[in-house]
Amino acid sequence: MNTVRRNMYEQGLFRPRHGGILAGVCAGLARRFGISPTMMRIIFLVSIIIPGSQVLIYLLLWLLMPKEETVIHQG
Repeated sequence: MNTVRRNMYEQGLFRPRHGGILAGVCAGLARRFGISPTMMRIIFLVSIIIPGSQVLIYLLLWLLMPKEETVIHQG
């Protein structure tokens, strides 16, 4: 699991300390892809209308994406 988290961090994918609403997943994805967190949240909410496993993916990212504090301390 640490390898996955380390790889995510190296790709610039982590949950920020500030700016997250629920778990920070949308804020982390937005930072990684260079869009606003609000736009990422809108995209996520609209995607829920489409049948699929978006909520499951969100939960998995919540578990797998490292927190910014964890990344800073593990350096």
